[in-house]
Amino acid sequence: MSSTAQFLTATEAATRLGVSAKALRLYEQRGLIHPVRTAAGWRTYGPAEMARARDIVALRTLGLSLAQVARVLDGEPAALAAALDAHQQALEANVRTMSSTLARVREMRNELAAGRAPNVATLTQLITAPPAAAFDLPWPWGGEHFELSALDPVTYLTGPLGSGKTKLALKLAEVLPGATFLGLERHAEAEAGGRGREALDWLVGEGATETEALTALLAGIDGAEEGAIVVDLVEQGLDAATQEALAAWLRRRSPALPPLIVLTRSSAILDLDAPAGETVIYCPANHAPPLVIRAWPGAPGLDLVTSCLAAPEVRARTEGTIAWRPTAA
Repeated sequence: MSSTAQFLTATEAATRLGVSAKALRLYEQRGLIHPVRTAAGWRTYGPAEMARARDIVALRTLGLSLAQVARVLDGEPAALAAALDAHQQALEANVRTMSSTLARVREMRNELAAGRAPNVATLTQLITAPPAAAFDLPWPWGGEHFELSALDPVTYLTGPLGSGKTKLALKLAEVLPGATFLGLERHAEAEAGGRGREALDWLVGEGATETEALTALLAGIDGAEEGAIVVDLVEQGLDAATQEALAAWLRRRSPALPPLIVLTRSSAILDLDAPAGETVIYCPANHAPPLVIRAWPGAPGLDLVTSCLAAPEVRARTEGTIAWRPTAA
């Protein structure tokens, strides 16, 4: 290389691109970028590779899998059609929400112009949305009140063994309007169709292995109604590569689709090496009330979440393990 000043380290490149160094290594593994190696073997990224990487990040933001990104970069734009359609649907959903809010504001202004004060409760709802869920916690808690202010496209639920997280998942499925609970007994004979088939194709293009467990998971998600979908141990039966692909798919989930609440103890599913503002419900081991944590770097409580997650190979060794409880004397 002629000028080392033009070349960035992996950390510097990742920071400028707004992705993790792990993502850059994945792009390299899939042959999408080719960083230059120093004499000591360190990866460096010059102007050409940074331009290429920016294109990849932009296409990923539109929701393309790595396989679809490769096809677009190779001059096959057909892969963009579905991604642009999904992006348009998400934008239109945002426009509908904003239009509804603007209509309420105009109505209040008209009331004020006519000398009538708006209803205070209506004004409060305009400024502060009601919680998505509010209820008293079931056993093993002591009935403390719990609120979940809003539902993101994906909300993560985790905690150590025996912390009550499955009980909380079941309660959330009970109190959220129209919600569905997708348990571990997912139907192996189920077939993913429609959006489920599209998701399966995307995941395979991302490096996932097409298995009965993955197909059953996607079929269950696709077959749910309009309410939230609460998924028990989303990584059940999935290998490491599939979990990583699933994590990428979850982070790209459209707000126009029914929201997901996924129970997980896998660090591949909930990758906190590069937290991106995910909402995490953490159940403490001592059955104190669950914490709602926004996963930004340095966020309070994030270290607790990290301590109860494990890599896929560790999770595979402990799959099916339950917390030991002493029997009555």
